[in-house]
Amino acid sequence: MEKETKTNKTLIMFSNDLDKALAGFNIAIGAVSMGFNATIFFTFWGINILRKENFLPCKKGITDKIFALLMPRGPDKLILSKMHMMGMGTWMMKRVMKNKQVAMLPELIKLAQDSGVKFIACQMSMDMMGIKREELISGLDYSGVAKYLEEAGKADVNLFI
Repeated sequence: MEKETKTNKTLIMFSNDLDKALAGFNIAIGAVSMGFNATIFFTFWGINILRKENFLPCKKGITDKIFALLMPRGPDKLILSKMHMMGMGTWMMKRVMKNKQVAMLPELIKLAQDSGVKFIACQMSMDMMGIKREELISGLDYSGVAKYLEEAGKADVNLFI
């Protein structure tokens, strides 16, 4: 009997810290470039990475409106998890990335999608934080933890970021 080879990689994107998001997308893109399937499950704060930058008027309750105001809107609004220094550290990191011609997060998101990385937005997290589908980028699947677990069950690498 031939041994089953798993060729899938999954990531849980829990954080909306810039450095963690960069790492996650680089790993997912690296996986697909090596011929693996990759899935990123965006949950809780990680959903913010997928938010469109422009404000979209949506019918929301007061709590959902407050969440929307307090959370970063899209990849360009993320900050570093360490050494943010009231914006100076994040600005410096982005400047170094530009000077060294390292892809910025919006470019990595597009590259990941174009490369076939599967994006799953956690519907429960969206509901809890009052995020509507129209506020997120296109090309997403919407599901819950059961779908992530199904994907993770077919994978030999599962990362929590």
